[in-house]
Amino acid sequence: MLTLRKASERGAANHGWLNSHHTFSFANYYNPQEMGFSDLLVINDDRVQAGKGFGQHPHRDMEIFSYVLEGALEHKDTLGTGSVIRPGDVQLMSAGSGVAHSEFNHSHDELVHFLQIWIVPNVSGATPNYQQQHFSAEDKRGQLKLIISPDGQDGSLQVRQDARVYAGLFDGAEKAQLQLAADRYAYVHVARGSVTLNGQALNAGDGVKVRDEQLLELSQGTDAEVLVFDLRAQERPSRP
Repeated sequence: MLTLRKASERGAANHGWLNSHHTFSFANYYNPQEMGFSDLLVINDDRVQAGKGFGQHPHRDMEIFSYVLEGALEHKDTLGTGSVIRPGDVQLMSAGSGVAHSEFNHSHDELVHFLQIWIVPNVSGATPNYQQQHFSAEDKRGQLKLIISPDGQDGSLQVRQDARVYAGLFDGAEKAQLQLAADRYAYVHVARGSVTLNGQALNAGDGVKVRDEQLLELSQGTDAEVLVFDLRAQERPSRP
């Protein structure tokens, strides 16, 4: 079963320096029907103006990853990490027992567009950790590349949860399939462009909750960039 959530149905917040769309309840956006899905708690689609960003703020017991679509995102944290994240880079910060970080647009004249995604971990109070990895367009072209997994399989970043995240780029005749175990859910988010999922046409910002399906097929893309989450079969996140 596919349950479509159109981009226009998401929560929206425009602060001038930040234009954000929330797939699930976040900050001042509250929708009791959209409190996350399985272990996926947050998908924020953020556009940050040049030279602006999020000042230092704390997190605890959350797996937070950033996926840059355009521009460059500058990251600093209390672990001593300082980095710049560009398209193709995936950053994963495991907050664990506590960490503070800041995220700023690295450019003084260009917008940065990125997704910030939170996954609830399966352990509390763990040692904070930071990971970053580049996945080229060739890695994702016409296929679903594993970028996050519980065990770091195939060079993916290691998350503290039974969750796997795949990224793919699709255009024209390119297509890819993902086989899910019988006891799994999935979530599909279209980061940009348009694509078809199991016959369902999707556009940028659309999301789909997947239940009781074992084969996902992405096809008929037009400049599409897609994230697919392979998740435990539960409706809402539960804290460890």
